[in-house]
Amino acid sequence: MERALRRLELTVTRRLDGLLLGDHLGLVPGSGTEKAESRTYHVGDDVRRMDWAVTARTTVPHVHDLIADRELETWVLVDLTASLEFGTAAWEKRDLAIAAVAAVGYLTARGGNRLGAYVLSGTGPRVLPARTGRNSLRALLRTLLATPRTALDRPASAPNVSAATDLAAAVNGLRNPPRRRGLAVVISDFLSTDLSWERPLRALAGRHQVLAVEIVDPRELELPRVGLLTVMDPETGATLEVPTSSRRLRESYARAAAAHRRETDAALRRAGAAHLVLRTDTDWLADIVRFVLATRRSRGAGRRPPVTARPAGPAR
Repeated sequence: MERALRRLELTVTRRLDGLLLGDHLGLVPGSGTEKAESRTYHVGDDVRRMDWAVTARTTVPHVHDLIADRELETWVLVDLTASLEFGTAAWEKRDLAIAAVAAVGYLTARGGNRLGAYVLSGTGPRVLPARTGRNSLRALLRTLLATPRTALDRPASAPNVSAATDLAAAVNGLRNPPRRRGLAVVISDFLSTDLSWERPLRALAGRHQVLAVEIVDPRELELPRVGLLTVMDPETGATLEVPTSSRRLRESYARAAAAHRRETDAALRRAGAAHLVLRTDTDWLADIVRFVLATRRSRGAGRRPPVTARPAGPAR
């Protein structure tokens, strides 16, 4: 376990260090260095914060507020239930979920930033309090790695429908008790078909910046042609025989899987969460880099002033 943690730490810090690091900007005005919105000047305001551009446009003195630089508190909801104990490529989904926690943790564990976790597993939810420092992060990752697996412990002859993952209740557990404003990361495969987690996730995004990390395995998107295949739901124990030699069935499965992913993406967008997809058959670090760069470009475009059309010259 220690060798695995060390290798994971080196992988993250060598390839991603410097990409996500930066002072966290608080959500409320206060003493800081980043400019916020402008407001009317009042007697006693620091004249060094005069917003001369707005003052010139309105002919009324304005000053700009500052965004406070504060420590970041990050809470991670990591799904380690039985459905994550599956993988047909380079990784199991469970391992990729823990790697995502490590990426978030190592890239935010500095300057007094704190990281806590709400662990959802087959043995029940568990809350790991938010702490600072890399030693606390390593202890959190050890706890995640030591979380017992439950998929192989459930007999196939005794399905238990009530054992299905309740992601909506887990998101509510991340909201209650109310936590200080910061970053909330939800890591799951989002295989729930009822999308009942959308409403609590929207409520979570009303207070925190939310990142949803979806873990995907290629066999969940399309079936291989391997004849009669017996499959089992790792969470409920229910079994089903699937004739994968049928092209019509494989095509129907692929369409249903693609439709579910579109519904999941739309629900996450409606909830106001950023959506990062990590696959077990791709380089997850490269996926994170592409996601961060795309997010930075979109934010930079949003900050640019609108381009005004030049006045037309006199007709010749």
